[in-house]
Amino acid sequence: MQRPRNVLLIVVDQWRADFVPWLGADFLRTPNLDRLCRQGVTFRNHVTTTVPCGPARASLLTGLYLMNHRAVQNTVPLDARHMNLGRALRRIGYDPALIGYTTTTPDPRGTGPRDPRFTSLGDLMEGFRSVGAFEPTMDGYFGWLAHKGYALPERRENIWLPEGEDAVPGATDRPCRIPAELSDTAYFTDRALTYLKGVNGKPWFLHLGYYRPHPPFIAPSPYNRMYHPSEMPGPVRAADWRVEARQHPLLDFYLRGIGQGSFFQGAGGAATGLDEAAVRLMRATYAGLISEIDDNLGRVFDYLEQTGQWEETMVVFTSDHGEQLGDHWLLGKIGYFDESFRIPLVVKPAGVAARAGAIEGAFTESIDVMPTILAALGGEIPRACDGASLLPLVAAGPPEGWRDALHYEYDFRDVFYSKPETGLGLGMDESSLCVLQDARFKYVHFAALPPLFFDLERDPRQFTNLAESPAHAGLVKDYAQRALSWRLRHAERTLTAFRATPDGLEDRGPENRGAHP
Repeated sequence: MQRPRNVLLIVVDQWRADFVPWLGADFLRTPNLDRLCRQGVTFRNHVTTTVPCGPARASLLTGLYLMNHRAVQNTVPLDARHMNLGRALRRIGYDPALIGYTTTTPDPRGTGPRDPRFTSLGDLMEGFRSVGAFEPTMDGYFGWLAHKGYALPERRENIWLPEGEDAVPGATDRPCRIPAELSDTAYFTDRALTYLKGVNGKPWFLHLGYYRPHPPFIAPSPYNRMYHPSEMPGPVRAADWRVEARQHPLLDFYLRGIGQGSFFQGAGGAATGLDEAAVRLMRATYAGLISEIDDNLGRVFDYLEQTGQWEETMVVFTSDHGEQLGDHWLLGKIGYFDESFRIPLVVKPAGVAARAGAIEGAFTESIDVMPTILAALGGEIPRACDGASLLPLVAAGPPEGWRDALHYEYDFRDVFYSKPETGLGLGMDESSLCVLQDARFKYVHFAALPPLFFDLERDPRQFTNLAESPAHAGLVKDYAQRALSWRLRHAERTLTAFRATPDGLEDRGPENRGAHP
């Protein structure tokens, strides 16, 4: 496989896997993502190993499971000792550029409590060089708007209100008040093209982040009416949210507490108040935001082709996490359902891919992205890394001993905007779950709440919990033991390969880590 000269890592926000046309979402039009899929390998069974944004991006960029990097929620610091992709790239001569954000809270031991980065959800991960800032609080974007001559309202976020004085906040097909040429998607693309035109022939790495299709769910014209609600798949949910709430205490907490305000600028009311028509309308807007990203990616791809860089550039396209979009009556990225965790992944190697256009069904996880990029560039994959390079899968399919299940985690301790820990009467370090999921069954283990067990063949959308079923007791025990073994295999191991001997320091190295990634 040809070694890339350049790497373009595209990280969108809140794009779920079943909104990828190459994987069957024929209600969507994304010609530029399709172009990437035709020339690379698309992964059908890919998950983020945790949600929401901060923890997900920590796993993506460190290659570590949540249980090892421990930036367990938005606002929780990332330990400075962990190697990340930016720092690893610097070791092999790249100056890793970043457009967008990583939602990383810094290690407080290396700064002080008055550091302004502790007043926001997160800032930039150390090791990257920002060439198109969004964090903190979107100042980079709003400053760009002002520089362009756009008159910002007193409350800057009101650019995402529906157009028109009589507009009612909520699910709508009205456009937002900012035009498409000044949207945040346009901003990120402008920053990307500015960076690429300035690298002056040097090999480059660019993390190109997009804020969409993250809420607020409102699109600029013409994307606001690019899709009709009738084209959208309807929500997968019980007839009444209270029926779903009986499945588990954590689900009950979220169904009673999620409001529409975080998803529609200025809206009120509970998320469970969205009827099917409103959900379909919201999904049409979500699809429009996706098409807006796709059009902008086309600008970047065209530039790389026109300048002769496309063939020597590895492109990785993924999202930080998914979005419930009304399934199970939920909005956002929370809990344990697949919609929050299943995300797109496309890898186009440099040159001509041996499996161009293939859809790979092996189980892959967000922690595999970092080692894949490092392996492609000839870098050293850290011993502590929980993921494995996907290059063998891109070239020929999964090697012997590849993982036989998906693994992901969620920590629901209190943060300033959500307090399930308090609501459920749990301790901070009891508020967590882990999932082991293969093609047939899904097991959800909680530190201090009842487990869940689903038969994915008979109940693919996970309505019926079989954890207390006597007929499934043996399977529940087996999957619980597998989950425990997974955690034991992946316990933090930065220094565990080293040992003192009479002849001095010995390093047993990564070749002894075992068969499973």
